[in-house]
Amino acid sequence: MSEIADAIRALSESKGIGIDSVKQTVESMIKAAYKQRYGHDDNCIVKISDDLADISVYSRKTIVDGVYDPSQEIELEEAREYSADCAEGDEIDIKIDPQEFSRKAISTGKMIAHQKLNESFKDTLLSEYKGKVGQIIIGYYQRESKGAIYVDLGKPGRVEGYLPEKFQNPGEIFEKSDRIKALVKDIKPIQSGIQLTLSRTDPKFVEKIMELEVPEIADNTVSIYKIVREPGYRTKIAVYSNKSDVDPVGACVGLKGVRIQNIIKELNSEKIDVLKYEEDPHEFIKNALSPAEVKQVVIRDANAKMALAIVPNSQLSVAIGKFGHNSRLANKLCDWTIDVKSEDAVQDMDLSETNVRRAAEQLFSENTSDEPEYVTTVAQLPDVDQEVARKLASNGIEDIEDFLAAVENESIYAIQGISRENIEAINDIINDSVEFAEEEDDGTVEEEVEYFCPECGEKITLNMTHCPKCGTELVFEEE
Repeated sequence: MSEIADAIRALSESKGIGIDSVKQTVESMIKAAYKQRYGHDDNCIVKISDDLADISVYSRKTIVDGVYDPSQEIELEEAREYSADCAEGDEIDIKIDPQEFSRKAISTGKMIAHQKLNESFKDTLLSEYKGKVGQIIIGYYQRESKGAIYVDLGKPGRVEGYLPEKFQNPGEIFEKSDRIKALVKDIKPIQSGIQLTLSRTDPKFVEKIMELEVPEIADNTVSIYKIVREPGYRTKIAVYSNKSDVDPVGACVGLKGVRIQNIIKELNSEKIDVLKYEEDPHEFIKNALSPAEVKQVVIRDANAKMALAIVPNSQLSVAIGKFGHNSRLANKLCDWTIDVKSEDAVQDMDLSETNVRRAAEQLFSENTSDEPEYVTTVAQLPDVDQEVARKLASNGIEDIEDFLAAVENESIYAIQGISRENIEAINDIINDSVEFAEEEDDGTVEEEVEYFCPECGEKITLNMTHCPKCGTELVFEEE
């Protein structure tokens, strides 16, 4: 027994398993061997000293007059050989020589012990590392297989770092023994121990790097509003200050740009824009499109979060960015759909009129008088899906009457992106909420006038603000 104990003790020390777990493992091993020998282990008693130097095995038997099951019962006369003052009905522990166990029983015990030790080993490691999920860890390049990089985390054979190809920055190349800093995304047991899934593309990786490099973020003087990334190309970080006398962007950039340069270096020269978060969407959108200069931001639809950003002609390519990275990340950062236009592209647009019209619509939508509210377009219907209303308008169906006519002639069902459920929902709103006013007949017959877009010739109506085909802004003036 001492040899087995020595072997298990050495194994536990090499894998860092506690003494209590080792004792439970030894006990499980012996009971497995006992069960293999006697068919059960209910009455097997294992006594182990704290240092594993002494391990004793006992069979607890009941003293009876007439033995039926020798593995659990003992005659009184035989029992008195072990204890002179015992009596019938008492229980007595009879020490067993492990030599009685068969070779098969011992093999079974060893197998159970090995399994228990591995389970305890993995449980210990999982408990130790579960708090590291979402944190930064540092290791060294070990090997590569099928695009994935295996990282040495200092505990070979126990903890394995796994950096999948999809979580690697494009263009990064590591060689043997290169230092790798990454975010722990997940942890799972494997045959030899545990495996930590790592990532260098997660936005949270940048956040943790920022916490390490910028003390003001670590102590919550400066907070990160949001981080968006296209790994390997560009990252945008919106920050704000919790103290009025601290510049959040300056704190992140550091004196002479030292802090941000350290972060850029860690991200393999990925471009990083640190900008100030503003509650005013006009200002936030301007900031989000940095490094481009934005002349004006026009809110086209506040509910749908649609905006127009106007930039100098020379800044259009900067605002959009290479392969569209800059404008795409600005959209994600602000959660707005931002249409970037140059000054030349919008010179014929009356942007002030657009703002006035939106303000007027908002004013009338908040009317609380008892007078009935007059609506003419699908978009004005209460609780209507605005996205569906926009799709209908882009296909020339903006008025409620146009909608009903299109339903009647079934042309509406050919519009892509509009389901029957959408159409039925709008029909229900019209039936429940709209009462059509009767027009007085003055006996005159009014000639129906048709209007066409001056740019593309598409048929238009008086209540349209943009051509449904080419998007030209429409203004109707009474002669």
